[in-house]
Amino acid sequence: MTLDFPTKVQIKEVGPRDGLQNERQFISTNKKVEWINMLSNSGMDYIEITSFVHPKWIPALSDAVDVAKQIERKEGVTYAALVPNETGLERALESEVDEVSIFISASETHNRKNINKSIDETLPIYDSIIKQANVAGKKVRGYVSTVFGCPYEGTVSVERVKKVVDKLLTLGVYEVSLGDTIGIANPKQMESVLNQLNFPTSTLALHLHDTRGMALANILVGLSKGITVFDSSNGGLGGCPYAKGASGNVATEDLLFMLQQMGIETNINFDEYIQASKYLQSLFSKQLRSHQLQIHS
Repeated sequence: MTLDFPTKVQIKEVGPRDGLQNERQFISTNKKVEWINMLSNSGMDYIEITSFVHPKWIPALSDAVDVAKQIERKEGVTYAALVPNETGLERALESEVDEVSIFISASETHNRKNINKSIDETLPIYDSIIKQANVAGKKVRGYVSTVFGCPYEGTVSVERVKKVVDKLLTLGVYEVSLGDTIGIANPKQMESVLNQLNFPTSTLALHLHDTRGMALANILVGLSKGITVFDSSNGGLGGCPYAKGASGNVATEDLLFMLQQMGIETNINFDEYIQASKYLQSLFSKQLRSHQLQIHS
């Protein structure tokens, strides 16, 4: 059987935000800035640099404004940030980020744990954020968590996922990133879900955690279904503070290696990217999850 894969994809680096948000070890602002600059120099054209949440909720990202203001902006790179509410949006706009992201769950329980609101209570807030961001000339990206399973509710129906995705697209996000928050999806499930989500593939991305080692296999299914945007994290850092067992995102360098071996273009320099990985590893006392980093260390 021959699978039809795209010839070019975009990797969106979420390490500085999703990678760090669950880490107890605080990385200093100057080191974060140095790391992000190295990611920029590798050819990565989209970096989610931080989250403008209240510092008491995510202490690891309490220096969001300083990071955003101190990084070296490279032409052609989108520097994005997550915003949870209108206050976060104000701080993001003041920090001159290029794009903002919002997040919601397909699972009601996870949404309440994550945002302290129901899904229906969350959507009007995002309606306002999207309108304000657009007025400021900023595009808005949406994350939907627990698409393939919830740590509290178990199976999440595709109909619930479709409803949330449709609402976000109707409100004005340009792209929805489908999250396997606890890394529970398998390739057969991935194919089934993508087959049922009757949205243009240009409006969808995949954000897969590698908790059970199936992220790259699931990405292959996504590629075969025409998905061309994938979120990943330097070193495999990451996890959701409100999803027990979400042990990390798929490592960007592992995804990058696979794509390049398959002849799929990313415009990222692998050797330069590995240098950023090595720098990141030097900041932590633990071994990061990336297979490529272990090979090249």
